[in-house]
Amino acid sequence: MALLVETSLGSGRDILRGIAAYVRQNRSWSLFHEPRSLDQSAPRWLANWKGDGIIARIQNQQIAKAVRETDLPVIDVLGIVDTPFPLVHVDDRAIAQSAAEHLYERGFRRFGFFGIKDENWSERRRDAFQDILATKQYELEVFEASRDELHEIAWEKREDRLAAWVAKLPRPIGVMVSSDQLGCDFLEACRRINASVPDEIAVVGVDNDEPLCEVSQPSLSSVWPDHRAVGFEAASLLDAMMKGNEPPTQPTLIPPRHVVTRRSTDILAIEDSNVAKALKIIRDHGCEDINVDQIVRHSGLSRSVLQRRFRQVLGTTIHGEILNSRLKHACHLLAETDLSLMEIAERSGFKHQEYMGAVFKSKLKKTPGQFRKQNQLGAKREDQD
Repeated sequence: MALLVETSLGSGRDILRGIAAYVRQNRSWSLFHEPRSLDQSAPRWLANWKGDGIIARIQNQQIAKAVRETDLPVIDVLGIVDTPFPLVHVDDRAIAQSAAEHLYERGFRRFGFFGIKDENWSERRRDAFQDILATKQYELEVFEASRDELHEIAWEKREDRLAAWVAKLPRPIGVMVSSDQLGCDFLEACRRINASVPDEIAVVGVDNDEPLCEVSQPSLSSVWPDHRAVGFEAASLLDAMMKGNEPPTQPTLIPPRHVVTRRSTDILAIEDSNVAKALKIIRDHGCEDINVDQIVRHSGLSRSVLQRRFRQVLGTTIHGEILNSRLKHACHLLAETDLSLMEIAERSGFKHQEYMGAVFKSKLKKTPGQFRKQNQLGAKREDQD
């Protein structure tokens, strides 16, 4: 198998890890791969290579032509170029949904988007972000730079343009940047106009590329797309095609894991101080043995007044927010650990496993076991629903 997948970005490295996981579990494949960047052309050896299949991040028509001429089964795991090959890709709409929910849960009601012009994946995230916000009647401020601008215009000039846009944004505001690669640029623009992050502008990126997120100042929160699952599913699909199965006619889209919260969104942007105080208690202690009455006592308001304000500000009840907090923690444990469902229920604050299952079916329309199978690559244990 030839793997034309870059090693310069965290997303590419995670795709390679997913492919490796499939090979370890299912096949004894010989893998042809060399360190590369996303912008590199197809390797020269590909023209005379006698292999069985290819998984590629097809960045341009030159690479598309080179892999097409091999006349081998090919899986694309990038989706930038229009090709006849089956596509396995992260779900850009679900990524935008995660970013919107992350900012919305922190109380933001004004939103911005910084992306790359004419890049289909960035535009899909922008459009989905805008559509999701429109359902709540929120508007979106958008700034986009072309790939040529990012590569050819001097960094200082680019930053000046970006800072001028940031200066006009209403505050407080939650901003999604389409990729972690843009995070440092955006945060530098915030520094140039003395905008406090996250107090005035909260920022969430995409990819959870840890070196990029950690080198950002402050550290960048990021949606974690499941690129490992992309690699795993691409290898599985290639295996099926080499056995003679017909390729799918529609892209295989992989939902994100979750948002990794760092300093750039570590805030509650809620003007109602009583609701903010109650919400912080829920976030800090929601998975413990805490109930609505205890939240009310700490808020300084009556139960009826706090319930009314929760509905006005968050669109849910106090109990509903407690359940949301427990559900998120359970989802994290299902995706990231091999704990049993009973252990996860206990650690997430559910009284028993059956109640957790009922909440999953009500909120997510799936059982905890189904959620784990869809979100945990290579799970060691198959839990019973």
